[in-house]
Amino acid sequence: MKSGTRLFLRISLPLAALNFLNNASRTVMAIIGPVLAVEFALSASELGLLAACMFAAYAAAQLPVGVALDMLGTRRVQSALSLVVAAGFAVFALSDGLAGFSIARVILGIGISAGLMAILKANTQWFAPAQVAGMTGLAMAVASLGSVLTTAPVEAALPMLGWRGVFWLLAGLSVAVAAWIFASVRDKPGPAAHRTLKDELAVMRQILGSRLFWRYGPAVAMLSILNFAYLGLWAGPWLRDVAGYDGPARSQTLLCYALAMTAGMFMSGEVSSRVQARGGSALLVPSVCYAGLLAAQVGLMLQPSGAAVTVLWVLFAFFGAAGPTGYVAVGQMFPPEQMGRVSTAINFLLMCGAFLLQAAIGWILDLWPRAAAGGWDPRGYSAALALSVALQLVIAARLAFRIMRA
Repeated sequence: MKSGTRLFLRISLPLAALNFLNNASRTVMAIIGPVLAVEFALSASELGLLAACMFAAYAAAQLPVGVALDMLGTRRVQSALSLVVAAGFAVFALSDGLAGFSIARVILGIGISAGLMAILKANTQWFAPAQVAGMTGLAMAVASLGSVLTTAPVEAALPMLGWRGVFWLLAGLSVAVAAWIFASVRDKPGPAAHRTLKDELAVMRQILGSRLFWRYGPAVAMLSILNFAYLGLWAGPWLRDVAGYDGPARSQTLLCYALAMTAGMFMSGEVSSRVQARGGSALLVPSVCYAGLLAAQVGLMLQPSGAAVTVLWVLFAFFGAAGPTGYVAVGQMFPPEQMGRVSTAINFLLMCGAFLLQAAIGWILDLWPRAAAGGWDPRGYSAALALSVALQLVIAARLAFRIMRA
């Protein structure tokens, strides 16, 4: 077995398994959310805030978790956080109302907060710079299968297990992943000098004060913000209320979405590594995908029908999956030992943005009267997509302006 393959199976794959649960915890709401909305009479605003609670906790945990990864290593941090994820799924399964669901989502947000960071840090430690994007893309493709699990398979399992049974199953998987990470992952020995917490936080402040970070960080974060907000919740209701899809058709389309995201993560990482190996810019692939994501949203704003629905959501997922490749590109602008904290800083932007956008979509939908069947007005979804398109254009214009001035 080649050394690179062995390293991937021993280091990257167990960490990808926790990110598998990261994706599952987010995307399960696209299937379970409409069920909870009916069973507990949740409004769009309440549903949006419930889903966004996880992102708020995720964002709040970014700085301390990033420091912990660099000081304690991925093995100890991630095996512990896997158990926190298990607790979050268990609390959700035991809850009977919005307050309990919110607490569970906060616990989950803390538990999954280091998922991508840990993969990036480990890959940066163990692989050559030109291999990092490819190995990260492969790991994230495996991780994105968590989104596949929580589409059609969850829809099919609901009649037998119920939504509580689904969460108990996810809790059990989280415990198994904790044991796998603890047994398999090893941290590569670093420099002999030991940094204090104060030193680590000083480096984080330096990154957050860097013009280089603020030039590229928001655009990279925006790629993932949209995938988090829509696959994490609102794509499912959109398919019901705009496209008119029933449960099975909705879950099949979300399955296509999740598979496209898996392909996008793998291909964007592989292509970026090949571009870098030939001397090209690491930002080329994320930039192309940013433009493609913008075009897909414009198409969805027009409320398509027929095959165009699946095509546009597939393109949305594929292009939005280039976020991790963008993380690598920005992280490589800084010293290798700072990769964990650079990805932490980008994740902080991502989670704050995902929290605000997911909640804002709910508020926008509630501006129109609710349909008799319990759904929301299609005009509200188009207005929400117009908001995200506007945000993307502003960020792109700002980036272009800063590059021209550099």
